[in-house]
Amino acid sequence: MTTIAPLTQSVAWQALKVHYPKVQSLHLRQLFADDPMRGERLTAEAIGIYFDYAKHRITDETLMLLLQLAAESGLRSRIDAMFRGEKINVTEKRSALHIALRAPKGQVITVDGEDVVPEVHAVLDRMADFSTQVRSGVWKGCTGKRIRNIVNIGIGGSDLGPVMAYESLRHYSQRDLTIRFISNIDGTAFVEATHDLDAAETLFIIASKTFTTLETMTNAHTARDWLLNTLNQPDAVARHFVAVSTNAEAVAQFGIDTANMFEFWDWVGGRYSMDSAIGLSTMIAIGSDHFRAMLDGFHQMDEHFRTAPFDRNLPVIMGLLSLWNNNFFDAQTVAVLPYEQYLKRFPAYLQQLTMESNGKHVTQDGQAIACQTGPIYWGEPGTNGQHSFYQLIHQGTRLIPCDFIGFVEPLNPLGTHHDVLFANMFAQSEALAFGKTAEEVEAEGIPAWLVPHQTFEGNRPSSTILLGRLTPEALGKLVALYEHSVFTQGVLWNIDSFDQWGVELGKALAARIIPELETEDRNPLNHDSSTNTLIQHYRKARFQSH
Repeated sequence: MTTIAPLTQSVAWQALKVHYPKVQSLHLRQLFADDPMRGERLTAEAIGIYFDYAKHRITDETLMLLLQLAAESGLRSRIDAMFRGEKINVTEKRSALHIALRAPKGQVITVDGEDVVPEVHAVLDRMADFSTQVRSGVWKGCTGKRIRNIVNIGIGGSDLGPVMAYESLRHYSQRDLTIRFISNIDGTAFVEATHDLDAAETLFIIASKTFTTLETMTNAHTARDWLLNTLNQPDAVARHFVAVSTNAEAVAQFGIDTANMFEFWDWVGGRYSMDSAIGLSTMIAIGSDHFRAMLDGFHQMDEHFRTAPFDRNLPVIMGLLSLWNNNFFDAQTVAVLPYEQYLKRFPAYLQQLTMESNGKHVTQDGQAIACQTGPIYWGEPGTNGQHSFYQLIHQGTRLIPCDFIGFVEPLNPLGTHHDVLFANMFAQSEALAFGKTAEEVEAEGIPAWLVPHQTFEGNRPSSTILLGRLTPEALGKLVALYEHSVFTQGVLWNIDSFDQWGVELGKALAARIIPELETEDRNPLNHDSSTNTLIQHYRKARFQSH
């Protein structure tokens, strides 16, 4: 592989280093005062999304240099390579073709010379047929009762995506179905998810590409035991379990009819898979028409990202601003603040999407990275967060850029609730940007000793993302916006945003430790002294309790 010059040695980066001190000393109060049209100019709008980035600590020169950085990093050619199906996941020698999952029929996207779009739609059609059977009551359990409970068992991308999508689109769900999710290997997760369910009315979806994932398969075997012990019918598994996997042999060995196995492909990364068969629970909940509308929203953003000039390209601008805050202002986190209760799981979903993608310390060619890569993503829905962590964002010593997300039309109109919700969102971004000076506090007659406590520094950057209504289509657009922003940043850092080797070491060590916890074997342990002592303490407590 050809070694690429580090980002920090590029002409645009060096220019940004020279430019940064000029901007560092500027306050957003001054930037807005000097440019009365700033709030209108520094916005971008496309496919029903209004993106306001005027409250970032940037000038026109900053934007010009950031766009130059994107050009020098070969972003355009990397976007084209992804859409052509090239193996841009270099360490695993795979394509990263989540965009094919939402491509319309007739579009051609090839992997190793084969058009994968017909395969995608074949699986979607099978999912739609199965979902319709479950939703209508045609699909029945082994006792003849209709299925009323859907339990998705997965972890990582096989859980976070479906959970987020279900919670986000609960408004559109079929309310006589109970949808639950089990991911954690902690037995409490299984017990609490199933304690009030009738096994005869319960369908388990086992979501694991390899059908070997430790947490998922441990929970799957527990689910099978729970079902068989409750129903006492050996053939019950075939009517109460389906699989989302590529391992037909393991699926069959488990007892699931492979006719009820829904496939996806190695060119789909787990954290990019919510719109594949991994979304089967979502489709059952909201129906195939709404699921396809969500796919259309994804595709609209894909096409915008692929074709829009970078200075009007929503994911590109978003990614460049994130890099600017991270690498120049040393902002180590990003707060994602949806002012929409249905998006309560969206920040958790973004944690995997962003941090598993860009939490890398070497470039694609194995060289150490000379700058910070992926920031930490976190957040909660507004207005809840205002009464917990916003204090730190406003007056703490850390710079925390914020993404405010809102939908102008409420799904559940209730008095003045929505106006109050939006007033709070707009007020928070205004307060973060402009703050409150000591002079303004003094003018209110506040005692001198109390003035420092009521002064707000301001100059805290934020973006505001507005959409019309939280529909399945809108959710698809929003998720794809972040997907492509993550990719943009990864290209600039020259890292592989599609592998995740960092999760493997812990898995390997856990596999080694499991048998050591299950026995009182006195053979010497071969870990460090801390881990050895912890294992011994655990074994002593466990076996004494028995």
